[in-house]
Amino acid sequence: MAFRPLLRQRALPVLTTAVGASVLITFPRELHAEGPHSEDIHFNRKPIYDDAPVSIEKPAPPAASATSSTPAAPSLIPSLPPSTPSTPAEPTYRPTPTDRLAVQIGQARLALYNRAIRAEDAVNSALTETLRLEHSFTSTIRSLAPPKESNEKLLPGALYVLVSAMAGSIVTRNRNILLRATVPVAVGIGAAYAVLPLTMKNVGDLAWTYEERFPVVADTHLRTKARMTEIWETGKAHTAMTVGMVQDKVGETRSRMEDWVKKGK
Repeated sequence: MAFRPLLRQRALPVLTTAVGASVLITFPRELHAEGPHSEDIHFNRKPIYDDAPVSIEKPAPPAASATSSTPAAPSLIPSLPPSTPSTPAEPTYRPTPTDRLAVQIGQARLALYNRAIRAEDAVNSALTETLRLEHSFTSTIRSLAPPKESNEKLLPGALYVLVSAMAGSIVTRNRNILLRATVPVAVGIGAAYAVLPLTMKNVGDLAWTYEERFPVVADTHLRTKARMTEIWETGKAHTAMTVGMVQDKVGETRSRMEDWVKKGK
């Protein structure tokens, strides 16, 4: 009786082991020392620091037998497009007041620079046009002077023309306004053609180049010149005829006087 408690303590582990062995024999189950393999579950566990989406593994379709002669039946389930991993939305950038002020300052500087460039181009164009006009004026005045090999002098000749025009104005001071306006000009132009022929020829050529820009003025000039030439030639012919008639009359008078002197003797 003294060994009964001791026997009970030793029989309890043996009984527990026997019960466990009978359970394993009755319901066999595979035990794993670590976690189960990936092929035994349909979902993968997502690690803590992995951002990739959870992928669902589908079971592979059964391989068709090489000896089978029947074609494989088409799948009735439509294939879905692969899912793209969802990336977290990036935070939108909002410009600060300093950034907006920098943009405004940049635009103002660009506008000021463009205006400065335009003003500089305008000044350069104005200076270029001024220099061109100055060169054109000086070259035109130089072209009016007579050549050096000629004996024509501008200084005394211009004084003679001015004195002639003043003389024409003095002669017509008591006449009507038409004569007072035209006679001095006509006398001055006539004196210029008589004293400065080469200079007046150059002036006429220059005036003709300007008249050619206006066809109406050039045509009027040509008609006036032709009319004046015709009048001049007609006047010369009439003058020559008058001189001939006067010479004939003088000759007749002279011969009559000589005959009368002879008869008187």
